[in-house]
Amino acid sequence: MKPWYQKAVFYHIYPLGLLGAPKTNHEASAACRFDELLQWIPHIRDLGCTALYIGPVFESTGHGYDTRDLHLVDRRLGTNEDFTNFVDQCHEHGIRVAVDAVFNHTGREFPAFRDIQEKREASPYKDWYRGVNFGWGSPMGDSFGYEAWQGHYELPCLNLQNPAVREYLMDTVKFWIDTFHIDGLRLDCANVLDFAFMKELRSRTASMKEDFWLMGEVIHGEYGRWVNGEMLHSVTNYELHKALYSGHNDHNYFEIAHTVKYLQNMGNLDLYNFVDNHDVERIYTKLSNKAHFAPVHVLLYTLPGIPSIYYGSEFGIEGRKERGSDDSLRPALDLKDYEDALKKNPCTALVSALGRVRQAVPALSYGSYAELMLTNRQYAFARDLNGVRVIVTVNNDDNEAFMNLQTGNVSEYTGALSGQHISVQDGHIQVAVAANNGEIWVPSEVLKDSAEYSVEVQTEPEKSETEEPDMKEPDMKEPNPEETVSEVSETQIETNENAENTVSVNKTPEEMTVEELQAAILAKMAGNGPVTDQMKKTVYDNIWHESLVNWIKSFR
Repeated sequence: MKPWYQKAVFYHIYPLGLLGAPKTNHEASAACRFDELLQWIPHIRDLGCTALYIGPVFESTGHGYDTRDLHLVDRRLGTNEDFTNFVDQCHEHGIRVAVDAVFNHTGREFPAFRDIQEKREASPYKDWYRGVNFGWGSPMGDSFGYEAWQGHYELPCLNLQNPAVREYLMDTVKFWIDTFHIDGLRLDCANVLDFAFMKELRSRTASMKEDFWLMGEVIHGEYGRWVNGEMLHSVTNYELHKALYSGHNDHNYFEIAHTVKYLQNMGNLDLYNFVDNHDVERIYTKLSNKAHFAPVHVLLYTLPGIPSIYYGSEFGIEGRKERGSDDSLRPALDLKDYEDALKKNPCTALVSALGRVRQAVPALSYGSYAELMLTNRQYAFARDLNGVRVIVTVNNDDNEAFMNLQTGNVSEYTGALSGQHISVQDGHIQVAVAANNGEIWVPSEVLKDSAEYSVEVQTEPEKSETEEPDMKEPDMKEPNPEETVSEVSETQIETNENAENTVSVNKTPEEMTVEELQAAILAKMAGNGPVTDQMKKTVYDNIWHESLVNWIKSFR
């Protein structure tokens, strides 16, 4: 049986923000804010999510990452009993729960640090922190110096090479599993954590709970250094995060496809994919064209990796960093304000449909990846699993685009989002992809009831009366059967290459022949860098005049 996290769709909550907790913890007693969070559980399930990453949740001074007690739930949220009940309720709804594990540093009010402040060299905890030096004082007024995370002296760094510290943290994780019944950890600042510590954590947690999941916060780098059989199961995929929004803002699907290939070359890694989180601006804010919300999320749910939705982004809310503050990225939300979102908010409807499709189609979780078509503005790829080929198409252009794509050995495909049925002809499907949109084409026998998943995709909530672009059949010329096969001979390639010099610069794209359009496209590609044989083959495989016209127009 495959581990649960490979098929998971995550929902991400920053609870101190969502529940409107005070910015500074001066509370004398525990609040009851977890009761408010209980109402979000059915919503999470309605979105098709099967797992929750929530954090930070443990007692802290301010933002949650300045921990002062790892065995106590932050009193601004509730009690240990409240959190245990919340996790149990999640489990009853089929939702796994992972929490933030802040093991690189603590806050200054953590008992071990307070003891050093009081006793200096006599403290039994003087070796619990990195770089402790009693020969100088800290910028915070302490009579000793210490290493702090990125120079933030309110966050002194733990010494993870100290066996006593490691054992304390291992016991802490066991306490969390035994008390709160959690299913995984998100390791804060995993990129700077001691590798030996993470190996020990992997070994110890595997014996504590079957399929316990470890995911690390890593920005960039060779992700395989962290994700392997000895350390973590996953890390945050910031590489894809950047490509997804900038590839749409720049009308550059080459960036996204290149990033996918780059990640694939690292190995078969179950990376944690996202388009926004509590540290970066909301996707709806970052997109220059808000309509790109649809193709961005189609890619999020269908490219290799584990998709995650950050709370509120399913409603299309905005959030940007302001004056160095993350407050607008972590707003308080009242779910009652969005009670009709599944029916009335197109962003919510899309995210929900994608979540359900993801659960219904195993190839999207486990299948291999193969690129089928790539231009600046159109992108298609396949996810193949056990003879089942699922095809994903996206279009970032303001005009409808047409694609001729190689299929699996089936007779018909169904668009999982639109419900549209397409017959397979000579091993190919000819599809129209609406402007600024995407689709998941699934063999009809796999997706028997497309109506369960279909949704009208409209991605600007404030324009509720905007209609979806008409998905009419393309006006195509009758193809030559010999030219539609996937194999293109070297002679054909050479012949077409010779046509590059025959293109008339006085013709509009609509006036060009198929051969002239192919040559013009190759010339445009050459201006952006080397043109590989595979790129040439992709161009010559496309013999549809209208499709080639749209392709050449996608270049700027």
